Amino acid sequence: MPGMPEIRVPVYLFTGFLEAGKTRFIQQTLEDKRFNTGERTLVILCEEGEEELDVSKMSSKDVKTVVIEDISELTEENISRLVDEANAQRVLVEYNGMWQLSELFNALPADFGIYQEIMLADASTFLSYNANIRSLVVDKLQTAELIVFNRYDDSIDMLELHKICRGISRGINIAYEYTDGRVQYDDIEDPLPFDVNADKIDLEDTDYALWYRDVMEEPKKYEGKTMTFKGIVAVDDKFPENTFAVGRHVMTCCVEDIQYMGMVAEWSGVKNLKARDWIKVTAKVAIEKNKLYRGKGPVLKVTDVSMTTPPKQEVATFY
Repeated sequence: MPGMPEIRVPVYLFTGFLEAGKTRFIQQTLEDKRFNTGERTLVILCEEGEEELDVSKMSSKDVKTVVIEDISELTEENISRLVDEANAQRVLVEYNGMWQLSELFNALPADFGIYQEIMLADASTFLSYNANIRSLVVDKLQTAELIVFNRYDDSIDMLELHKICRGISRGINIAYEYTDGRVQYDDIEDPLPFDVNADKIDLEDTDYALWYRDVMEEPKKYEGKTMTFKGIVAVDDKFPENTFAVGRHVMTCCVEDIQYMGMVAEWSGVKNLKARDWIKVTAKVAIEKNKLYRGKGPVLKVTDVSMTTPPKQEVATFY
């Protein structure tokens, strides 16, 4: 795109919590001749576990490592300096699981780009992490392309791991590495809890978050379909004539991240609606440009509105 800086330094990002197997995974990656073909590589370690990288075993020895011990060192100036001192052509980052990823993303120079992001997790402790520090689990999962569950065995509920990951990121790939070294890729299907092929879809109250994410990711799938669901009205004098928004408050991981997720609706009776009204709305989905979107998006052509009571669980979730 015009004005966008070219990517000078590719960054390969490895996330996960302490003893998740990140160092071992990086070691294996740099021992692989298909990946490590001689590029000058800088490995930034944001935490130190029991294992250490052994450059002598890598397919190319042009690898330097540095340790960032405190999040205050995670600055654009410091990263640029470390890369320049190593004369590195690419960077691998073993990220501290207790740090928010936004700290790294904000610190990367404009001409650095994330080429790949992989999360490593110990299958035997992942559920405990998810229960106790879910916001950090969500933080790592929502941008990862792949999660590798190592130390997996058949006593661990694969479906439960799958649901947690896909509840946060529908597009993430999932792999399970057994204790004997075998690797199995996740092929569990994620059917939506409603018939997406039906011309008319009456959403259950518990399905709003899943539908909202799906319609925003694949709006064409719903073009021409009639939807009925409960939602909260949002109105504003700045909205175009006969336009309002309808949606729900959605929680991705925890109370702190609850936000209103609504979409554009058009109806001649909008003057009868007030902000925060709970309504049951029936509308046909059109995909159109609207000033409330940045380009095209789902626009609900409302055919019926009735006042209603809030769902039993007012805040929608993905699971």
